[in-house]
Parts: sequence; structure tokens; C-alpha cells
Amino acid sequence: MQKGNIGVTTENIFPVIKKFLYSDHEIFLREMVSNAVDATQKLKTLASQGEYKEELGDLTVRVNFDADKGTITISDHGIGMTEEEIDKYINQIAFSGVTDFLEKYKDTANNIIGHFGLGFYSSFMVSKKVEIITRSYKEGAKAVKWSCDGSPAYEIDDAERAEHGSDIILYIDDDSKEFLDKYKLEGLLQKYCKFMAVPVAFGKKQEWSKDESKMVDTDEDNIINNVEPLWTKTPSTLKDEDYKSFYRTLYPMSDEPLFWIHLNVDYPFNLTGILYFPKIKSNIELQRNKIQLYCNQVFVTDQVEGIVPEFLTLLHGVIDSPDIPLNVSRSYLQSDREVKKISTYITKKVADRLKAIFNEDRKQYEEKWDDLKLFINYGILSEENFYDRAKDFSLFKDTEGKYFTFDEYRKLIEASQKDKDDTLVYLYATDKEEQYSYIKGAQDKGYSVLLLDGQLDVPTIQTLEQKFEKSRFTRVDADIIDRLIVKSDAPKSDLSDAERDNLSAVFKSQMPKGEKTEYMVQVDALGEDARPVIITQNEWMRRMKEMSRYQQGMGFYGQMPDSYNLVLNSDHRLVKDVLSTINAQLSEQLKPIEGEIKGQEARLAALNQQTDKKKPEEITQEEKDDKANTQKAIDEQKQKKQSVLSGFAAKNDIVHQLIDLALLQNGMLKGEALDKFLKRSVDLIK
Repeated sequence: MQKGNIGVTTENIFPVIKKFLYSDHEIFLREMVSNAVDATQKLKTLASQGEYKEELGDLTVRVNFDADKGTITISDHGIGMTEEEIDKYINQIAFSGVTDFLEKYKDTANNIIGHFGLGFYSSFMVSKKVEIITRSYKEGAKAVKWSCDGSPAYEIDDAERAEHGSDIILYIDDDSKEFLDKYKLEGLLQKYCKFMAVPVAFGKKQEWSKDESKMVDTDEDNIINNVEPLWTKTPSTLKDEDYKSFYRTLYPMSDEPLFWIHLNVDYPFNLTGILYFPKIKSNIELQRNKIQLYCNQVFVTDQVEGIVPEFLTLLHGVIDSPDIPLNVSRSYLQSDREVKKISTYITKKVADRLKAIFNEDRKQYEEKWDDLKLFINYGILSEENFYDRAKDFSLFKDTEGKYFTFDEYRKLIEASQKDKDDTLVYLYATDKEEQYSYIKGAQDKGYSVLLLDGQLDVPTIQTLEQKFEKSRFTRVDADIIDRLIVKSDAPKSDLSDAERDNLSAVFKSQMPKGEKTEYMVQVDALGEDARPVIITQNEWMRRMKEMSRYQQGMGFYGQMPDSYNLVLNSDHRLVKDVLSTINAQLSEQLKPIEGEIKGQEARLAALNQQTDKKKPEEITQEEKDDKANTQKAIDEQKQKKQSVLSGFAAKNDIVHQLIDLALLQNGMLKGEALDKFLKRSVDLIK
């Protein structure tokens, strides 16, 4: 028997491994099975080169557990090890001490295995004792047993093993007993070993026994992996159904993918894989982390943000590259030059594939556009150079359901939708039904209206406005139709300032009150045939509020109230009738109030003129009091005037009806207000 200490510069290696790998302690199983697969692959390589001339036999890697004994055993029929190789590969660890280790790898546990070759030692995360019973494939080799109880001390002794290969026996620690559960182990094997290149068996397949009224083991191995997953095969040998079937294997509950890309490159790096375009209409977050990263068919992670650009994390599928180590940190991925090359390559392949599909079958591409555009918009927003690639296969859809490339649509509207400053105006709607009347109004003018109803459509137009030359996007309900695309100076209303003020005050007093809603009233001459009252919402303000939901630092806009404009058409008969009634019924009542206001405002102007030439300290208290009292008198008279106008408006059915019609047009009339509108409508018809 040989005894000794593992070749490390500190006796604290095992506590460090446990502490720093604990958050990922389930990967011990991946490491153990990976080592067994590697040993098996090496034997197959030696056989192919003629260095091993015996029959290979059954090369299945087997994983077994014994809950009573508290053990997990990983067995292979690979190359095995001699006593000298155990001493070289197991007992000697290239490790520079705890101090250096803690400093260099304090931010990530995963680096430990990759940098120090500690794959085998991950077993001590869950084990109080580990044994290796191994026999080398070399002629005349003897079986040996290595054991260690989690300290640097180890023992090597003779053992019995009829065939070459290794058994790794883990005596599971008391705080890791959950790994002695069949379903837990099988779940981890499915997660990490599903596509390993050598068959991995976990127990036997089961079938229902009528005699015993329960599931019983059969003689057939329960193979948990597919040794030749689809991405390892030549694309020309595969059919569409093969790709769809593999997608169902990866994502059993998902809809059928739109299309896919088979990646296969061997220079300047090695990369294979299949990326699928899922159907994505909304909710970006639900789609993330669906790409699985493999290293030589061994699962690494589904957190691939560092390997592919952010917008490509919406894709589903598999990437396999031996150039990415099994255990990688986020900082490593962000800084590694090879990883950046992979990221650039994948982006190019995705763009090339989309362009090819668009060019080869535009009709099919258009049919899938609604499911695809969220992904492309995300790319335009998040990846600096993606717009330059995407502009050739990005589409606009109008409210009639017709599709256009960016260039095609620009040519369609440039003759009719330029304003007086020669700016091209792209009109759009976000809801075809709710904004129907505004869309109709624009179409009646001969304008085209885009339908931008996707989750990222509105944020994307911010970028497009920067990319398109002398252009802007405006929603169809952002203003009255004649001001959406201003061709000339607007006609002026023939109302006096007092009449405009009175009309505004009457309507504003009856607008619904809400904590996060405010209305500004304006009076314009829109023509006799235009609607009497229209509600619009400022394009810039609404867009900022919408974007605050997606972009950090814009929360201020999200907290602001929704601001609407109530536009009164002074040319319309009904608005004229309201104004005539105001003049007829309130003229005598308002005349003395307005006179008092004018008098007090003239007095305040004179007082201000007297004090404007003085320094603040020269103004007397009497002058200050006089100004304050005058302003108070003005405010009181204005309040009195407002009370008169509000009292009139409260009893005027036409005012309420016009307001409610405008609210109804915008889907803003609900509950009690809608009920009152319906009753009033019936009364007015009578």
C-alpha cells in the first residue's frame, strides 16, 4: 500500500473547493461523467490508430446509486489509469495556494475547474470520501484503488477489476443527500449529459408489471443521451422534419419554429449548432436563455449573453464549441477575443439567413413578419451595427396589411407626405380598431398609415428617425389631420380672445377629473366639415412615456400624467351654437366681472411699473401689500367668472355630448359616464 499527500501547497484545498463551488455543486455529476466519456473517447481514438488492438466491447458509461450505502458510482470502459498515471493526474494539482486563488477567483467559482484541472476534485463538493478503482488498457496493467477522505492524505492499494476502465465511487456527504434521489440524478443527467458522445446509462428501462401492479426494471439499459445530436450531422443529409423534431426534443411545449440556421465553421474557430427563430409576438423576457451552450456535446450553460449579442438571446437552439471552456465566467466571455469572434460570426450568419429567406421567398417571409419583427427590432435597438444589415430585410406593414421594405415605403409616400419644411412624415397607428377614425381621416387625405402594434415598434422608430434622412414618425391621433402634415400656415379663427377663452373654459370645466390625466383645450378653425371636438395626444410626450417602460433612466416620464389636447373646431355649427348661447345667456353676467378684471389688471400693471425701477430693498411694505391685494382681487374675479362659465356648462347637454363623443372616439368613455351619455343621447333624439 502507498500513502502520501496530494501535491498542493496548502492543506485547505478541499474547504476552498467546497466553499467556492458550492453554488454550482450539482456540476460534480457533469464533471464525473465527462471524465468517463473522455476516457472512452481516448480508447476509441487509440483503436482507430491501431494502438489498441483488442475488441472495444460495450463502451457505455454507467451511473448507479445506492441510497442505503450513500454512494454514487460512475463506471466506464475507457483507457483507465496505472498507478503512475494516478500519481501524475490525480495526486499532483497545479495549485499556487489559497491566497493567490482567492484573489484571482473571488468573483467566480466556475473558473476553478477550468483553470486548475480540478474537474475530478469537484466530486468533493458533495462527497466525504472518494474512491477510484481503475485498470489501464495497457498490456499487463494491474488494477489499483485510490481513496481520499477529503484531506490531502490519500491511499493507493491493489484492487480487483477484470476489465480496463474506471469506477469512481462517491460517498455522499450528509449535507448533500438530495443527490441520492433517483429523479434528482436523472434530471441532472438529462440536463448536463443529454448529448454526450458516448452512451450514458442510468439504471434500466422500466415497464408496467400487471402481476406486481407497479413499474419494474427490464433488461434494457436506460440510455439518457443521444450520441449523435442533429447539429453534429451534415445539413445536406437532413430534412425540415428532422429540424422540427429536434426542436420538439429541446422545447417540448413550444410552438413550431419559424425557421432555423445550421452553424458549421472550423476556421478561425470551431463552432457547430442549430439556432431556431421562435414565434415571438410579445414579452421578451419569457424568451430569454433558451440557447443551450455545449462544449464537445457537454452542456455548459443556458446563460449565453456573453457569447451572442443581447438580441440573439431571443433565439432558441444549441451552440457547441470546443473553443469555449467548460467552466467560464461572465467576465471571461466579455473579454475573450475568440468569444467575440464567435459573437460576430453568429450575428453575420443570422443576418445572412434572414436576407436569404427574404430574397428567396418574400411571400413566406411576409407571412412570418409579425412573429419575427420583435427580434429584428430588438437587434436594431441593442446592436449598433445591426441596422446596416437589417435595413434590407426589415419591413413596414400598413393598416391595409401590405408589406414594404424601408426603401419601397419611402418611395410610396414621399410625393404626398412631406410637410412645408420638406420633412417626410411617416404616419402610424398602434391599434387599428381604437384609432380607426383617425386612420380613416388620414386615408381620406390620401395618406398612408403604418400599423406599428409590436412591443418594440415605438422604441424602434426613435432609431429609425435618426437613420432616415429628414424624416419623422407621428401617430395619427397626435394632432388634427391638417396639423399632422402641415402643408401651409393654418387659417386663423375669427373669434376674439375673450370668446376663445370663454369657449375653452366652458369645455375644460366639464372634462373628466383624474389623478394621472390632464386636458389642455385649444380652439382652431378646422372647417365646417371637420369634427366639432377632437382629442389628440402629443407625440413626443406619449412616446417618452411608452419608452420609459423599456429604458432605464426614463422613469420620470412614466410618472408624469397623460396629457391630452381637446381641440374645439370654431368653424363647426355645434361649437358656434355653444358660443352663441354663452354670449346670449352670460353676456350681462360676465360683463361687470370682465370689466373688474381689466381694471384690476391695469392697476397691477401700473404698480409693477412703479416698482420695476426700484431695487428689492427699496420697495416698501405698503407697495408689496398693494400688489398682493390687487392680484388677489384679480384671482377672485377670475374664479367668479370661472364659476359662472362652469355653472352654464354643467347644464348644457350639447357641451357634454360633444365631450363624450370625443372621449368615446378614443375609448375613454366608460362606466357611469358612458351610461349618462347613452341616456342623454336618447333624450336628445326625442
